[in-house]
Amino acid sequence: MGVLNVTPDSFSDGGRYIDFGSAVARGVAMLAAGAAVIDVGGESTRPGADPVAGSEELRRVVPVIRELAAQGALVSIDSSKPEVIAAAIAAGAKMVNDVYALRMPGALEAVSSEVAVCLMHMQGEPRSMQKSPHYEDVVAEVGEFLAARLAACEAIGITRDRLLIDPGFGFGKTLQHNLELLRGLRQLTLQGLPILVGLSRKSMLGTLTGRAVDARLAGSLALAYAALEGGARMIRTHDVAETCDVVKVWSALRQCEGMA
Repeated sequence: MGVLNVTPDSFSDGGRYIDFGSAVARGVAMLAAGAAVIDVGGESTRPGADPVAGSEELRRVVPVIRELAAQGALVSIDSSKPEVIAAAIAAGAKMVNDVYALRMPGALEAVSSEVAVCLMHMQGEPRSMQKSPHYEDVVAEVGEFLAARLAACEAIGITRDRLLIDPGFGFGKTLQHNLELLRGLRQLTLQGLPILVGLSRKSMLGTLTGRAVDARLAGSLALAYAALEGGARMIRTHDVAETCDVVKVWSALRQCEGMA
């Protein structure tokens, strides 16, 4: 899954793809590099980010989604607002990637029958989530939350075969919480759903390596490989070509093991 932030303030590439032409060109380039899905977001969810009005988010994302979908791309909308989710689906999005796991009023109802949904765990909300995150058992608590959101989706008719789960690395979690989640990722596969992870360029890599955002490629690839080993089935990344190479190497090794 390639990250396409059409925002002025995202932590890694904010402002780089804010206009229509550069956003579409970036999406097309990520498809050519091997991305299976392009995840379009019009509101930053980095720690401390301010909310964006629905009308502005719609202005940013809908034209880009419509054009990429028209070019044959499988597009995901990275949003929590029901009006944005509905408009994105109408414009051609085939997946909803929601950091609030469809908890916003009306979000469950906004998801139409033909799209996939990724339910993510977040403790708190973006403006304050990193102030004092606390867990007794982060893997168990994330799993319990995701199981509850799965039940809410099934209760309204969103079937299990349309769902993915995301443990929400960096969303209301310390470095230690993130590391524990990564080590315990396979426990979340017990939910029986594919796991999506977003670890690309995140601040935990800054803490671990001391490197700036644009110098975290090696760390991001190491985390991607660890996530695949833990059972992840979709990697959300800013660096598509390099991450595709990691997936190919990992897949070849897994195939070799299966033949042994």
